Amino acid sequence: MTINRREVLAGLAVSTLVGRLSLTSAQAADAISYWHHFTSQSEFAGLEAVIKLFEATSPGFAVRQENIPQSDYMAKISAAILSGSRPDTAMVIADRFPDILAMDGLVDIRARVDAWDLQKNFPDNRWEAMREGEKIYAVPAYAFVDWMYYRTDYFEEAGISAPPKNYVEFLETAKKLTDPSKGRYGFGLRGGAGAFKYVIDVMEAFGSPIVEDGQPAIDRAAAIEAVTYYSSLFVKDKVAPPSAPNDGYRQIMEAFRTGQTAMVWHHTGSLNEISAALKPGEQFSTAPMPAGPKAHIARTSFAGNAIMNDAHADEAWKWISFWGQTDAAIALLQATGYFPASAAALEDERIKSNPLYAAAIETLGFGRLPNRFLGLTAWTENTVNPTFQQVLIGQTTPEAAVDAMIEGLDAAMR
Repeated sequence: MTINRREVLAGLAVSTLVGRLSLTSAQAADAISYWHHFTSQSEFAGLEAVIKLFEATSPGFAVRQENIPQSDYMAKISAAILSGSRPDTAMVIADRFPDILAMDGLVDIRARVDAWDLQKNFPDNRWEAMREGEKIYAVPAYAFVDWMYYRTDYFEEAGISAPPKNYVEFLETAKKLTDPSKGRYGFGLRGGAGAFKYVIDVMEAFGSPIVEDGQPAIDRAAAIEAVTYYSSLFVKDKVAPPSAPNDGYRQIMEAFRTGQTAMVWHHTGSLNEISAALKPGEQFSTAPMPAGPKAHIARTSFAGNAIMNDAHADEAWKWISFWGQTDAAIALLQATGYFPASAAALEDERIKSNPLYAAAIETLGFGRLPNRFLGLTAWTENTVNPTFQQVLIGQTTPEAAVDAMIEGLDAAMR
């Protein structure tokens, strides 16, 4: 599944950080080149911290970073491979890994990983999206871990002692927290851009797989039950704002931050944004995603760094493996909310002592990797998203929506 990113936060602060990073690393003619798709202010702050740590602990090494917007990333990677001008290293996320590998754009680092003293800190599931067969092509760098934000002040006001643990409790809690007269709703349902992620998650939580053994495998009855439950939060139960059918990331975040909604589903990548607006522990906290009737679904999406050009392989390896250091992982976490891929970092007191992180640590124990199959992006964006929107606005039924999703999945995977 395409990892669901935050919208770009453009502004002067970002430009300043870009300029400072580029100036620092450009001073070394033999710097390691690194392509990535960090674009927000917090992402640049995190990258700057990692680069400073690396250069301070690695005399004679420097990093020349280049940020490329998400929308342009694959086009630039493809052009670089075709023209023979690929960078030394680059960021790779799970859904792009098959395409870059198919272009012969990645260097096998299995021998280096096997000899790496920090390999033991990375459980097997961290590598799954970074390897093909016996070969490994990237070092896990960070993770987006799904969780729920909830307004602790609203919970206290309503006499609710704990966040919901399952879908039944979730609906009951959302109803108690909904008061349209105050412009307050229990849940910030995402029905606009990116809605497909949660539609698929709820379908799996009700027991319907999406793909099995490379073949479409949606269970129609379970999927209908799932879409009915999820859409009813808006259509029937009225626990989501009137704007829900068109709400994307920015809208659900703004609604939660400004007090319009009491609960919202997202991942650790939005923690800093929420923390900047609300007081942790006093106004909001975090909890694991609620469990469905058949499965407890929450995604743990790992991103990694790869070597694309073996001309400077030793230097490139030193840079991409540095991200496995605990200090580097925590520096990125503190700036962005992007969670460490290293299990050793999770034992650090800077993480263990922060109660907000407990939900992410728990989720890493049961979370699932995103779906990944050929045709996924086309199906989710062209079928799942618009079809679910139609259910929300009353233009189709859950039954018809699921039939369209089944038909669309078959077509996308041919």
